[in-house]
Amino acid sequence: MLDADLSILNRVYDIILDRKMNYDECSYVCKLLNHRKGMNKILEKVGEESIETILAVRNNDHEEIVSETSDLIFHLLVMLAANDITLDEIAAELSARHESMKRD
Repeated sequence: MLDADLSILNRVYDIILDRKMNYDECSYVCKLLNHRKGMNKILEKVGEESIETILAVRNNDHEEIVSETSDLIFHLLVMLAANDITLDEIAAELSARHESMKRD
């Protein structure tokens, strides 16, 4: 069973949405969302963090796995927000998949 309070994902996502609507030149999220490379910059970060997560797992470094996975999830949240995809949509898809697995 999960003991973690996953509401942090909603809170981080809400901050990302706020940065999307209210530009702040000091905000890392705003810089990503408004980068001259557009979506490609966000995708580069998702790719970079994916590779770093894979390497951390390969090195069996628990702390690094946690750190890099956190970075990856953060950048995935930015990517979702940039594409107007909500966490509710992701949760619904995961729920549907879970229900279909229970029937198999």
